[in-house]
Amino acid sequence: MAEESKAKKTFVAGAALLGVAGVLVKVLGVFFRIPLTNIISAEGMGYYQTAYPMYILMLTVSSSGLPTAISRMIAERRSVGQYYEAYRVFKVSFKVMLGLGLATAVLVFVLAPWITTVQNEPDAVYALRTTVPALLLCPVMSCYRGFFQGQKQMAPTAVSQVVEQVFRVGIGLALASLLMAKGKPHAAAGASFGASAGALFGLIAVLFMFVRNKPNMVAEIRESGRKPVQPVRGIVRDLLAIAIPITIGASIMPILNWIDTLIVKNVLVNIGYTDVAARTLYGELSGMASPIINFPQVLTQAICLSLVPVITDAFKRDDMAFVRKNSALGLRYAALVGLPCSVGMIVLARPIMQLFYSSQQDSIANAAACLSCYAVGLYFLSAVHALTGVLQGIGKQGIPVRNLFIGAVVKVIVTYVLTGIPAINVKGAAIGTTCAYIVACWLNLVAVRRYSGMRVDLKLMLIGPAISSAVMGVAAFAAYKVLSAHSGNAVSTLGAVAAGVVVYVIMVFITRSIKMEELSSVPGMGRLRRLFKK
Repeated sequence: MAEESKAKKTFVAGAALLGVAGVLVKVLGVFFRIPLTNIISAEGMGYYQTAYPMYILMLTVSSSGLPTAISRMIAERRSVGQYYEAYRVFKVSFKVMLGLGLATAVLVFVLAPWITTVQNEPDAVYALRTTVPALLLCPVMSCYRGFFQGQKQMAPTAVSQVVEQVFRVGIGLALASLLMAKGKPHAAAGASFGASAGALFGLIAVLFMFVRNKPNMVAEIRESGRKPVQPVRGIVRDLLAIAIPITIGASIMPILNWIDTLIVKNVLVNIGYTDVAARTLYGELSGMASPIINFPQVLTQAICLSLVPVITDAFKRDDMAFVRKNSALGLRYAALVGLPCSVGMIVLARPIMQLFYSSQQDSIANAAACLSCYAVGLYFLSAVHALTGVLQGIGKQGIPVRNLFIGAVVKVIVTYVLTGIPAINVKGAAIGTTCAYIVACWLNLVAVRRYSGMRVDLKLMLIGPAISSAVMGVAAFAAYKVLSAHSGNAVSTLGAVAAGVVVYVIMVFITRSIKMEELSSVPGMGRLRRLFKK
């Protein structure tokens, strides 16, 4: 029982820590995109966003699946006291990640002119090539993060994420401003180089924490002995067996986002839009609405990352009751995050866009409509993240890949059809993404129930959060209407968000969507628990 309590606390605390770091990273990201859009305009964001999906795709290929594989393999070995074997997994993984990073960096540098020409944006070649150093450094940084996550230590990942983003934002904005005199393509390249600068400083941060942790690691290795259990070839085989399906799954949506750059702009041109108009519409979708809708994802991604080692540890010990308990807990937390964010962004879509992009008045209406379409899918995306973490933890990492691929096929069809309707235009891509998440969510849920035996308590997992979110949405909308009669948009929007947060927190306790004892598992929440208990 003590071990179970400890594992549960590790999951919740780790998710909370990564969630806070993720929020800070996204806040910094918003403060990057907003001034960047105001500096280089929606057209300049078209250049930036042409390069960015390919960068994310290549980064996903080189550094998405292996950190999760490292985390899981290290958690498995540590659960049975094989500390030296866990360290060997890290050493082998480091070499693999370094090789992948080098390969993707060289590939993108060489093929950048061809890639941007295919996308009908040859001037975006500068923005794509400035991401090459990041493609080399990020996989190495991810290896260190996976090492710590396998030990259920989320602080190094959280700290390095924040450091990485601080330097990305600062250096990216500075270079975009300096290079604007040379034209928007060069300014977009300066913004893109921020990713490389951030990767360098993020790697330095996590490497510093690795060095500080080394004495503990040496002591554990001394305790378990230095006798290898598995040959290097076997470690590589197991790493790839776990990582390849995860990488394929993680690559599906970046691939589709890149395909969007081909489908959306070409379809818009085919139905009568000019190149500039099509680029501007795509900039409103991907450069203005997309960054905001990505904000809540960090919380559910934190749940996924924290779930994997905890579920792996319990599954390795054949403790299926604990697997089911944490699976249900992860799905409920996904609803508690995804539903209010979905409702809030639908209700306040236009005020939010007005708040962030006040200098882009001509683009606000369409960007707000895109934001609303994206927001409908937020809950389903949150559930996809949580369910994926469970399936990866129990060794079924191929299932989320298959399910997301099926959703991706749906997205391509919906995007192509709806974007070709002039009244819908780029909103069709946002609707297509939402459809993909709905399909993947349902299929993942069926798989988790089949392989873990998890029972779905609708009242606790969905009805309570849904009622709380609905009341919050009414409160936020009413607060905005009242405040906007006397104040400007900024004050009204922030006031409405604050009112919505307060109402939602109260409602989740009224509906018992959060249990009092769960607050004690989160650092610093003991006082809040006592307050609500009174």
